[in-house]
This record gives sequence, C-alpha cells and structure tokens, in this order.
Amino acid sequence: MTSTNDAYADERITTEGTVYTVTGGDWDTLIDSEHDDRIVVNMGPQHPSTHGVLRLVLELEGETVQQARSVIGYLHTGIEKNCEYRTWTQGVTFVTRMDYLAPIFNEVAYCLAVEKLLGVEAPRRATIGRVLLMEINRIGSHLVCLATGGMELGALTGMTAGFREREEALHLLEFLTGLRMNHAYVRPGGLAQDLPDGWYEKVVEFVALMRKRLPDYDKLLTGQPIWRQRLENVGYLPVDGCLALGATGPILRAAGLPWDLRKVEPYCGYEEYEFDVPVATEADCYARYRLRVAEIHESLKIIEQAADKMKAEPGPVMVEDRKIAWPAQLSVGSDGMGNTLEHVKKIMGQSMESLIHHFKLVTEGFAVPPGQVYTAVESPRGELGYHLVSDGGTRPVRVHVREPSFVNLQTMPAMSEGGMIADVIAAVASIDPVMGGVDR
Repeated sequence: MTSTNDAYADERITTEGTVYTVTGGDWDTLIDSEHDDRIVVNMGPQHPSTHGVLRLVLELEGETVQQARSVIGYLHTGIEKNCEYRTWTQGVTFVTRMDYLAPIFNEVAYCLAVEKLLGVEAPRRATIGRVLLMEINRIGSHLVCLATGGMELGALTGMTAGFREREEALHLLEFLTGLRMNHAYVRPGGLAQDLPDGWYEKVVEFVALMRKRLPDYDKLLTGQPIWRQRLENVGYLPVDGCLALGATGPILRAAGLPWDLRKVEPYCGYEEYEFDVPVATEADCYARYRLRVAEIHESLKIIEQAADKMKAEPGPVMVEDRKIAWPAQLSVGSDGMGNTLEHVKKIMGQSMESLIHHFKLVTEGFAVPPGQVYTAVESPRGELGYHLVSDGGTRPVRVHVREPSFVNLQTMPAMSEGGMIADVIAAVASIDPVMGGVDR
C-alpha cells in the first residue's frame, strides 16, 4: 500500500490480490464494497409507473429493495410564489393547476380561506354547487388512480375501463363549468356563474351510468386472483406509520383510522349529507384499492343529495357585496344568473359608475383585511390545506399549500424497503401522487 499526504490524491490498495484506486483514503468503504452485491438504479424520472415526472433512487440487493428515495422537483412551476403577484381572484387560476386531477378541490380550499379572511360566506346555492362539483371531481380522480394502477400492473382492460368512466366525469364537468380541467369556476364569494340549463338531467344520467358500470370493476379486478396476489400484503403501512409520516386520505383510512375532514371537521355543509366513510384494516395496496372503489359509491350518494338540494334552492351564486363581486356576477332577479351578456352590455351602456367599478375590481382586485388563516378540505388524496397571509392589500403576502401528494409521498420508502422491486410500482400506484401538486 502506498499513500501521500494529500487527502484528495488517488491512493492504491491491494486486497486479496485485487488492486483498487480510491480518492480521499476511504478505506473502510472500499473494503466493505468488495463484498457488497448491491446496485443502485434509477426508476424515472421518465417512467410510466412514476405518475408524472418522479425519480426513485433504489438500492437493490438482487431484486430486493434495501433503500428507496424520492427525488422531486422536475415539475416545479412556482405556483405558490406566483400567487403573491396576482389578485385574490386571479389566484384561483393558478391553484387549480396544482393537482390537475382534482382542480376543484384546490379552488374550493383556496376560496374558503379567502372568504374566511374577508368574513363572508358564499350563498347556499354556491356552497351546494361546490359540493356537487367536488364529488364529481373525486370520482374522476379515483378512476384515474384505478386506471393507471391497472396499466402499471399489467391489467390493461382495467386501464381502458377506468379512463372510459373518467371521460364521463370530465364531460359532465365540462358541461357544468365550461372546461374539462383548470376550471377557475369557484371564485372568492361563490361561483363564477350559475349552472347551465339542463344540468340536473345531466347529473342524474351520470349517476345512473356510474352505478351501472361500477360493478364491472368488481368482476374485472376485485375478485381477480392475479390482481389480488399483486396487491395483497404489498406496500404495508400500519396506522402508526401513517401518523408518524403525516399520511392522510385513503392511505390512512385503509390502515384503520376513519379520518375524513368531511365528517370530523365539516365544511361546505357536509354535515347535512348522509354518507359513510369507508375504512379498512389491512393497510396494504389491495385495501387502498378497495377503499377508493367504495368512496366512489359514497360520492354518488352525495352527488344525488346535492343535486336535489340545489334544484330546490334558487338564489344567487355570488355574495351580494359590491366590494367583492364583479357587477356582472351580482344576481339579476332571483335566479342567480347575473353574469349574462345582456347585463354586461347594460353596465357598459347605461351605468358609467358600474363600468368603472367593474374595471377596477377586475384589474386591481379587492382588498382583504390583514391576517392569516388555514383552511383544509378532504381531497381525493387526503388533507388539502391552504395557509393564506394578507397585509390588507389586493394581493396575498403568502400562499402556502399543505399538499397531500407531497406529504403522502414520504410513505414510499416505508412501503417499499424490504420488498421486491416489482412491488415498488404497486406501492407508488396505491399512494396515487400527482406531481403537479408535489412540486407546484
């Protein structure tokens, strides 16, 4: 063995007839590595099983995962920071792009926080409409989880069926809000506009179609022996592990804790709706799959109740406050359909004061009293919370999001280490992370 005084010089060591070159004199690591059969591989960032641009660094011994790490940030868009340079209303168009599978939930959570700072409540019709849209959105999000999970594990028919039903949810959201995603339909104070004519019949058709097709998933996946073998006893994470890592949503409920903010901390009038909180105790990938299917059935119950309530609740969908609502959003008569083209023409042609007021609200925004608030909703992936800080101006000082995909992704090593590399795919699929929300 030869050595130099330079700590960073190349050094040579001979062990059992093998010559190595090492930098920095790390002899212990070198001697250990001679008998180490582990290999480090990258799964992603471009990989069909990473639910977006996610990189997993896996240390393997054979096909067994000894260590797993998540590398995130590839989809960072600076949404939280961008909100500080936009008005309170314009912020909706940013937050809706975080979790692109559940945009309505981001809009509602953000607007509830703004309304709490303002000290106002959205009209009852708007609140019911928010519940209706969130549950339709929840179904669409869960269907994507089932579809992508099936694709990643080889159940391609599950993938085609899941996306087929999800398309029905997107069609309905497009009919109700005007867009398939990134809706910006929920606004501080209520909704951008009332639902279009014929909305009730469309909602009833959607519920009937979903109730007809959901049993097919039990035939195709739930009772399928191969599907069960790939998911049962895989990705195990008990309730104490969930609590230690901050996991919420289906991951926590599949471990035995029925924690659902719609029940434990109701918002948007969820206490008025009859529905159950599905729960399991197996705490594995199969339990999370079964739980999401059960949640779709519960969402259909809520959608039916919300549709009936909204049909029986005429009225405005925006607060009657000229300091917050654009004049074109204020109700005309009693039907809440205030933002019609005729009303905008009336503002422009007959009322200079309303036109100036409308222009200032659109360009400058409304002022929000100073303070800070945290508001959370139960998104398809768990607790989605918004912490907003205001200094009394027309723009937020700080917007910070407690994004469930970001928090839940911490459970990946606990679910994967000690298992097979093929089971990492099942574990990540059961977490159902959306990288737009993780990186935001």
